[in-house]
Amino acid sequence: MKKLQILGTGCPTCAKLAEMVDEVARDLEIDYELEKVTDIDRITAFGVMSTPALAVNGEIKFSGGLRTAEELKEMIR
Repeated sequence: MKKLQILGTGCPTCAKLAEMVDEVARDLEIDYELEKVTDIDRITAFGVMSTPALAVNGEIKFSGGLRTAEELKEMIR
C-alpha cells in the first residue's frame, strides 16, 4: 500500500492537490492511503517550506503549487 500525503495548511490549492492525487491514484488502480497533513510542525519536519507538497511513502516529490495529472501519475507510480 502506498502512503500519499498532502502537506499544506488547508488552502484551496492544497484541497485541489488532494482531489487530484486521489483521482490519479484511483485511475492507476493502486492500493493507497491518502493523508492530509495540516500540522505546521509535521510539515516542517519534512523540510517543506512551500505548500502544498506531495509525499509518497514519506519521500517529498514536490512542493509549492500544483502539477498536471500526468506529472502526478509519474510521481505516484
